[in-house]
Amino acid sequence: MKSQEVRSKFLSFFEGKKHTIVPSAPMVLKDDPTLMFVNSGMAPFKEYFLGNAEPKSNRIADTQKCLRVSGKHNDLEEVGYDTYHHTLFEMLGNWSFGDYFKEEAIAWAWELLTEVYGIDKDILYVTVFEGDEGDGTEMDTEAYDYWKKHISEDRILKGNKKDNFWEMGDQGPCGPCSEIHVDIRSAEEKSKIDGKDLVNMDHPQVVEIWNLVFMQYNRKANGSLETLPNKHIDTGMGFERLCMVLQGVQSNYDTDVFTPLIREIETITGKDYDKNEKVDIAIRVISDHVRAVAFSIADGQLPSNTGAGYVIRRILRRAVRYGFTFLDKKEPFIYRLVDVLSKKMGKAFPELKSQKQLIENVIKEEEQSFLRTLEQGLILLNRIVEEAKGDTVSGEKAFELYDTYGFPIDLTSLILGEKGLKLDEEGFNKELQKQKDRSRAASEMSTDDWTVLEDDAEQEFIGYDALEANVKITRYRKVTSKKEGDMYQLVFNLTPFYAEGGGQVGDKGYLENSRGDVVYILDTKKENNVIIHFTKNLPKDLNQTFKAAVDVKQRYRTECNHTATHLLHQALREILGTHVEQKGSAVHSKYLRFDFSHFSKLTVDELRDVENFVNARIDGKLPLEEKRNIPMEEAVAEGAMALFGEKYGDTVRAIRFGQSIELCGGTHVKNTSDIWHFKIVSEGAVAAGIRRIEAITNDAVKDFYHENNRAYFEMKDLLNNAKEPVKALQSLQDENASLRKQIEALLKDKAKHIKGELKGELIDVNGVQFLAKKVDLDAAGIKDVAFELGSQFDNLFLLLGAEQKGKALLSCYISKALVTDKDLNAGQVVRELGKFIQGGGGGQPFFATAGGKKPEGIEEALREAKAYLN
Repeated sequence: MKSQEVRSKFLSFFEGKKHTIVPSAPMVLKDDPTLMFVNSGMAPFKEYFLGNAEPKSNRIADTQKCLRVSGKHNDLEEVGYDTYHHTLFEMLGNWSFGDYFKEEAIAWAWELLTEVYGIDKDILYVTVFEGDEGDGTEMDTEAYDYWKKHISEDRILKGNKKDNFWEMGDQGPCGPCSEIHVDIRSAEEKSKIDGKDLVNMDHPQVVEIWNLVFMQYNRKANGSLETLPNKHIDTGMGFERLCMVLQGVQSNYDTDVFTPLIREIETITGKDYDKNEKVDIAIRVISDHVRAVAFSIADGQLPSNTGAGYVIRRILRRAVRYGFTFLDKKEPFIYRLVDVLSKKMGKAFPELKSQKQLIENVIKEEEQSFLRTLEQGLILLNRIVEEAKGDTVSGEKAFELYDTYGFPIDLTSLILGEKGLKLDEEGFNKELQKQKDRSRAASEMSTDDWTVLEDDAEQEFIGYDALEANVKITRYRKVTSKKEGDMYQLVFNLTPFYAEGGGQVGDKGYLENSRGDVVYILDTKKENNVIIHFTKNLPKDLNQTFKAAVDVKQRYRTECNHTATHLLHQALREILGTHVEQKGSAVHSKYLRFDFSHFSKLTVDELRDVENFVNARIDGKLPLEEKRNIPMEEAVAEGAMALFGEKYGDTVRAIRFGQSIELCGGTHVKNTSDIWHFKIVSEGAVAAGIRRIEAITNDAVKDFYHENNRAYFEMKDLLNNAKEPVKALQSLQDENASLRKQIEALLKDKAKHIKGELKGELIDVNGVQFLAKKVDLDAAGIKDVAFELGSQFDNLFLLLGAEQKGKALLSCYISKALVTDKDLNAGQVVRELGKFIQGGGGGQPFFATAGGKKPEGIEEALREAKAYLN
C-alpha cells in the first residue's frame, strides 16, 4: 500500500465516523511562548483541551506534521542510527473533545488496523496503564476490559507511568494511555523471543505505532492530579512506522516515504545505500533532515542564530556534516533533494510546491556557509593540533571550536584519530555541561497554579474599539525566572490590551483601583487562546473592579507602523512583482521590520519608488475598512492575502486600506494620514531569496529628519559654511587621496632605507642570520621589509616590533628551510612572545604577527627571541 493511500484511508475512515477532517497546522509556532514547534498531534488543539476555546467540531481527524528536536521530546541524536526515529514526522490522529471516550477509541483503532489496513492480529500487542502509587492512580481496568473484546489477554500488557501516562507538560491536562505495538520480526526470531518481552525495549522491529491517550486529569503545580470536568480523546499514530508495517519492510527508510530521497542521494553522491554502515547512517540522516528543514522554511521559519531558527540551522548543519564526512561531498547538494520531496509530498502539503524555489535557495546558501565554516574549522583544528602537548587535545580547546565556530565535535574526534591523537572527551563534556547549565538557569521558570477568582470562560478582547475599560481579574498566577525574577500573570473578564501576535508587540499600560493605586502592565501575551497581562506586583484587593488603560502613545505609534507594513507589502508587490510574499514582520512602537521574498538587492530607484508609493497612500488619507468574523473563503474571494505559515480559523478579520487587503488580527490607524510619513532606514539580505526592510513612521521620522538636519549643519560648519557642501567634501576627499599616495611613496622609501640598515645588523646565531629589533614602520611596511630580506637569505630568523597608535605589534619571519630543518614555527613564536605585550596572534609557520595593548613589553619580547635558536 503506497503512502498516499495509507494517509487517505486513515482520513476517510474517520470521516465515516463523523469526524471533521482538518488540514495540518503550521509546524512552526509563532505566538506560543511555551513551544517552538508542534511536537505532537495534539499541540494545535491545546486550547480546546484546556477549555479556553470551542472546537469547530467535537470530533476531528488530521495528519499533523511534527518536529521533535528540542526540549522534552528530542529525537535528534537517534536519527540515522536507528530506522524508526525522525526529526520531522507525520502524526495521524483522531480527537474527541468531550464526546466519545475509551470504548470507541479502542474499537475504532482496532477496526482500522485489522480490517481496513489488514494488519495480522497476531503481530499486535497493546499496553494499558498499571497505575502509580505516587499519584494515587489505579490500574486502567476500563481500558483493559474494552481491549479484552478485541485481543487475547496475553497480548494486553501493563505499562508504567513512563510509558503509559501521557502529560502535556509539567502542568496541564494528562491521562493514562494505551499503546498499540507491532512485531514485524521473522518467524524464526519470534520463535526465539516472545514479542511481549520486546515491547517498549527499543527493538527496531517491535515498535509502537499508535498511542491512544485518555485525557481525564489535570496536573497541578504541586504535582497532584484533579479530574477534568470533560474527558477527551487524543490519539497519535506514526505515519512512517505505519507505512513500514503495511509495505512489509523492516525500516521506515525502506518505505516509499524515503526511498525516492535515498535514490536521489545515491545518484548525486555516487554512494550506494545498504552497503556500508557509516554511509547508510549518513544517507538516512540527510533524507530525514531535508524534510524537517524544507517544511520549516515552507512554514516561515528561516535558519538563524537564535531560537527556532537556530534549531533548523543545527538540523541542516548536521546533514551537511554527514555528507561532508561520509559521502565526500564538499559542495552543496542537499538543496537538490527538494525537487524530489515536493513531488512526493506536495499533494498532501501544497506549501512544499508553492515555496519550492525559496526552500532550495535558502538550503543552498546555508550549505555554502557551513562548508566555509568547516573549511575554517579545519585550519583552526590544525593550529590546535600544532599546539597540543602530548597525544591528547584539550577538551576546552575542542569546545571553543564547537561553540564559537560551529565545528562538530565528532568531526574533531574523527580527524584527531586520523592524526594519531586523542580528544579529552571528559574536558569537552565538562565545558558543554557548563554551557547547558548556564542556558538552563537563564531560561528556567517556575509557574504556580492559576488562582481562580471568578469563573469566566468567555474572556473578551475589546481593544479594537476601546483603550480603557473597567475590568475584573478572573484569575492570576505567579511565575518566577532568573531573568525576570517574580512576575504575575493576570487574566481579565475583558481587556483592551492587545496580546503579542502576528508580529505586533503586546500592549503596555496600567491597572488602577478606586483609591488611585496603580499597577503597571509591562507586557501582554496570549497563551492557549488566553490573553495574559504581566505585572511585577499584584494589585491590592483583587476582587474589586479596576480601570485597565492601554499606553495610548505606544499603541498609536505601533498602529502607525502596523498599517505601514500593509502598505509596504502592497508597494513591494506593485513595484517588484507579485512573486513578493511576506516572510515575517516585527511591529514595534519605534520601528517596523518586514521580511519578504525577492531575488536581488533593491536599487536606490526601487527603494525611492517604494517609499513614494507608501507615502502617496498616506497622503491619500485612506480610511480603515474592517470586516470582523467573516468566513475565510469570503475574505480570500474579496482579495485578502493569506500568509504561508499562519494559522487561520474558519472566520477571520480582514483589513483594507484602498487596494491593500490582508487577513490580520493586529491593531491599525483609522486613516492612513495618521501615519504622517514613511521612511526606509535599511534594506538587506536575511537569507537566499529573502530581503529585509526596516522603516519608521510618524514621530520616529520627525526625529530622523531632525538628526539629519543637525548633522548637515555641523558638516557645513566644518566646511566653513561652503555654499555647495557636497562639492567641498568631494574636493577634500580628492586632496586626501593625493596626500595618501604621497605618504605611501615616502613610507616605501623609508622601508628601503630601513631594510639596508637591518641587513647590516644581522648576526650569526648557530648558523642562522638573526635579528630582533624595534622599528618605526606599520604592519604593511614590516611585512614588505621582512619578505624582501627573506628573499635574500635562506636561513633568516627576523623578529620586528613596532608601536602604532598606542598598540604593540610583533612580526616574525622564518625562512622556510629553517621551518623544516629546525622545526621552527613563526605562529608559535608570536603566540608565546605575545604574552609580553598582553596580546596574541598567529599566522603561517614562516610568517606571523601578534598585536597587544602593552607597547612597553616589546623590548622584553625582542630579548627573548634569541632563545629559540639555542
